[in-house]
Amino acid sequence: MIGILFNPTAQGEKALRFRDRLSALGSGVRILPTRGPGDARVLAAQLARDGLETAVAAGGDGTVNEVLNGLADVTGALDHTRLALIPLGTVNVLAKELGIPHDFDAAWRVIQQGRERRIDLPQATFVGEDGRPETRHFAVLAGAGLSTRAISSVDWALKKRHGQLAYLLAGIRAMRPPHPLITVTCPSLSTAGPLVEIGSGRYFGGRLELFPGTRLDDGRLGVTVVTRLTWATVIGTWIRMALGRIQTSSVRQVIQTDQLHLSCAEPMGFHLDGDGVGCLPASITVRPRAIRIVVP
Repeated sequence: MIGILFNPTAQGEKALRFRDRLSALGSGVRILPTRGPGDARVLAAQLARDGLETAVAAGGDGTVNEVLNGLADVTGALDHTRLALIPLGTVNVLAKELGIPHDFDAAWRVIQQGRERRIDLPQATFVGEDGRPETRHFAVLAGAGLSTRAISSVDWALKKRHGQLAYLLAGIRAMRPPHPLITVTCPSLSTAGPLVEIGSGRYFGGRLELFPGTRLDDGRLGVTVVTRLTWATVIGTWIRMALGRIQTSSVRQVIQTDQLHLSCAEPMGFHLDGDGVGCLPASITVRPRAIRIVVP
């Protein structure tokens, strides 16, 4: 049995066009549309408790994150329930990492073929929105600094209509100073910068390579610390990512580690898979090869 957790608001009307196609998949498939934030996590946990073999996250990064956390909430579920993806949202970084096509029919064929791979499961403990410590998993990305300031100012109506344009405009607004320094501490060193991004794979925001050399199954996280924020350094960094030459950046420090701690002397937001979830301080670890995932 396959359960599909479907975000009907992903990329505005785009996901709605797939609803009939999802409903026509036939017997052996349960379709569970989500109704709001956090719903996919609850539904994924229920699918795991019901013993379903495969839980499909049909949406973007946010949907993937919730489904992954729902499976992780149930003891033993990650061993008996596989994660699969149908990328429908604005961005689905994990799907791009794994080479899962955005075309619905092609993504569904991947699920039907059922080829499986094990990838790492990163975990973060941070200060939740209620001010208390909270622990959550993430699929591919975490971070603080410029990115979290941008996420907090995204126009969500614009995002539904125009996708990544909303993030671009939010990023421009987030460049206004000040830019507090975030301290990154791991077993090998301590450093600081106004932008810190953590990845379990290579990509950031799609196919922009921010963590070269980091693999989804190597038991380590790639950590990029941008040590200086100016328009010139930001634009230069984006160009280098697009060209696959991020290694040449003089304002970027790279760490590969299986554990780290982030802190800031000023209040600082924290994101997981592109959604603001709370604030620093945060501690991050990784469970090697803990996720069973369906791949091409």
